Amino acid sequence: MELGLVGLGKMGGNMRERIRRAGHTVIGYDRNPDLADVHSLSDLVGKLAGPRVVWVMVPAGAPTQSTIDELAELLEPGDVVVDGGNSRWTDDEKHAEELGARGIGFVDCGVSGGVWGLANGYALMYGGDAENVAKVQPVFDALKPEGDFGAVHAGKVGAGHFAKMVHNGVEYAMMQAYAEGWELLEKVDSVTDVREVFRSWQEGTVIRSWLLDLAVNALDEDEHLEKLRGCAQDSGEGRWTVEAAIDNAVPLPAITASLFARFASRQEDSPQMKMIAALRNQFGGHAVEKK
Repeated sequence: MELGLVGLGKMGGNMRERIRRAGHTVIGYDRNPDLADVHSLSDLVGKLAGPRVVWVMVPAGAPTQSTIDELAELLEPGDVVVDGGNSRWTDDEKHAEELGARGIGFVDCGVSGGVWGLANGYALMYGGDAENVAKVQPVFDALKPEGDFGAVHAGKVGAGHFAKMVHNGVEYAMMQAYAEGWELLEKVDSVTDVREVFRSWQEGTVIRSWLLDLAVNALDEDEHLEKLRGCAQDSGEGRWTVEAAIDNAVPLPAITASLFARFASRQEDSPQMKMIAALRNQFGGHAVEKK
């Protein structure tokens, strides 16, 4: 089949290559002309035979909205837009309604796989009407990992990005657990080879995972992570997961704590800990450190 792909960055560029390797035609557009096959969305749409499928891989929020707005003016009834970026699921409902008013289908797709997806395939979680999903199915089949698993029609519009959001929340908590365990192992004198302890966990333990494998890779490159600053950003999906938990009265203590730990990582000198230190000094005479 033919696919229009908008956004050819780290993810989009590799996705274009994997889809092409599966025998499909991909026409890609990116604001960087060195990456693009065509130089405008109008050119991209003009080169596709109907019914068209256009997959959008641009940052969530305003960039996605402006791209969908432009595509709405260019596409025709029966065409389908796929949002494969990290959009919030509530935006999907809005986009589906706007495009549906013009007879254009919409599918949201959460994509996981990062820089490893080209070789290993991408985990896909997509939402939308069965009719629209069917038009995109050959691309889903090309992108997913080999075998029976790795892709799911999660439900109606918004379900794909909601599932990917929860996936990322779980990922936050798992990474935080590995990080806390690593710090504690590094702290004690009795454990003399933390990297090899982590490596030993890769086989036969209940906590083995691909994230653990990646942790061992990182420790092989920098055994004590001395080249890194202890600061981690968040992409927004962790926040959305916690907000959704509040809206639905679902307790998420591990995921919420892992998100707040990222906030703490950005503070050179924690204002909260200043108050904790002051209180301990006030009620117990505990020593404080002066600047």
